[in-house]
Amino acid sequence: MRYTNSIEIALPRKRVAQLLADPAHIPRWVRDVVLHEPLSGMHGQLGTRSRVVMQSGKRTFELIETVTRRDPVDLHEIPHEVVVHFDREMVGTGMWSAVRDRLTEVDPETTLWESESEYRFSNLLMRLMALLMPGAFHKQSQQHMQDFKAFAEQGKDVRDRRS
Repeated sequence: MRYTNSIEIALPRKRVAQLLADPAHIPRWVRDVVLHEPLSGMHGQLGTRSRVVMQSGKRTFELIETVTRRDPVDLHEIPHEVVVHFDREMVGTGMWSAVRDRLTEVDPETTLWESESEYRFSNLLMRLMALLMPGAFHKQSQQHMQDFKAFAEQGKDVRDRRS
């Protein structure tokens, strides 16, 4: 299963890239993250492997995330014509996914974030869920992007929305 999401963020691309790359901010915009810790390498750098623990209701699941592309490496001096790439693969019980993020400068104060997601399932239940409810995955990815936009532009933290 593959799909693409996009959103415009009213911030310069350099600032968006730096916020996305900073691990301290992940719990502020990714709902249900319990833990995101590097196992090897420095967080966000090419080749870094991290343990990600998420909780949805009473269900907790764990993934191993590997950064497969970060270009450019230095996020402090990004030429305006360069597209920023953050790619990662995630592996968990019965599933593999890849996310390929691109940040493009729309104008000096606006960034277009495009995110291509791909999922493969070896678990029968997950394959069935993906077949019956593919929109749920797409919707969740768009929600993460909207949460990041609210965090980046307005400082909103998803942890403040507890029900």
